Amino acid sequence: MVVFLLKFIAMKEFVITVEENSEPALLTFRVNRPLVKTHYTYTNIDAAQDSPLAQQLFHLPFIKSVQLLPDAIVLERFSIVEWPDVQDEVAQQLVEYLNSGGVVVHELANTLHAITMYAEVTPNPNVMKFVANKRIVPGLFEFKSIQEAKDTGLAEALFNQGQITQVFMDENYVSVTKTEAADWAELAMDLRTFIRDYIIAGKPVIADGLGPSTLESVQTQTQLESLDGTSKAIINILDEYVKPAVASDGGNILFQSYEPESKTVNVILQGACSGCPSSTYTLKNGIEQMLKNMLGDKVEEVVAING
Repeated sequence: MVVFLLKFIAMKEFVITVEENSEPALLTFRVNRPLVKTHYTYTNIDAAQDSPLAQQLFHLPFIKSVQLLPDAIVLERFSIVEWPDVQDEVAQQLVEYLNSGGVVVHELANTLHAITMYAEVTPNPNVMKFVANKRIVPGLFEFKSIQEAKDTGLAEALFNQGQITQVFMDENYVSVTKTEAADWAELAMDLRTFIRDYIIAGKPVIADGLGPSTLESVQTQTQLESLDGTSKAIINILDEYVKPAVASDGGNILFQSYEPESKTVNVILQGACSGCPSSTYTLKNGIEQMLKNMLGDKVEEVVAING
C-alpha cells in the first residue's frame, strides 16, 4: 500500500491511498475527503461529459473505465500496461488535480432525480434486467429467497412485491427472477418504476455493513495466490472473456474449483445465468470450448455446480 501526499494548505489537502483489487485490471485510489454524493461509472470520454476529472483520465491511453465513488476513484486499465508501471504517475496526477481545485463532477442539485432506469430482456425468460444510468451497488449481491433478503434493503422490498423468486445486483443493474406463473407484460413496468422510485427516495439499496456475495468461490487476493497455475489461468480467461458477456445478459459466472485428475472446471452461475434454459449450451459450446482451445489438454469439462 503506497500513500501519495502533495503538500498544499493544511486541513485541505487530498491524500490518495492506492489499494489493489481482486480484479487485476482494476485499481482503487482511496481518497481521504468526500468526492461525490453518489456513484458514477463512465466507460468512455463521451459518456463523461459531466465529469472533468473522468475526461482527463480518459486522455490516458490505458484507461478503460472510470468509477467515481464518495471516497474513491476506481480505474480499469487496458491490457497494454500493468498497474505497477503507471500507478504512481496516475496517483500523482489525481492528487495534483484535486488539490488544485479541479472539478470532479458537475452534480445536479438533487442527483437522485437524475436517475433513469430501463428494463432489458435476458436469455432467461424468467429474468428481467433493470439497468440504471449510475452505479447503485458496490459489488455483486445475490438473494435466492425472501429469508436471505431480510433487512438487506432493495432486495427485501422487491421480494415483498410478490411473484419474485431471486434478486441479483451488480454495479448499475438489478436482475429479477419471477415465478413461472407471473407475466412480464404485467410485471416489468411496475418493477422498473418501483426500483427507480425506491432509489430516488434515498432508501438503502444495500444495508450498511452488508458485504458483496462471495458464496464459496475464490475471491480474495490471498486465495488467488494459493491456487495452481491452471486455476489462475482459468480465472483470468473467465474474467477477461466470459464475465463481460454474461454481465450484459444480467448474470455472472464465478470460478469455484479445478480438479486436475478429471480436468474438470467447476463454476457457479448467478443472476440470469442461473436456471437459464440456454446455460447448458453456453457452458458446453461456449465456455468449455474456449477453455479447451486456450488451455489445451488441461481442461476436459466445465460443470455448473448450481445447475
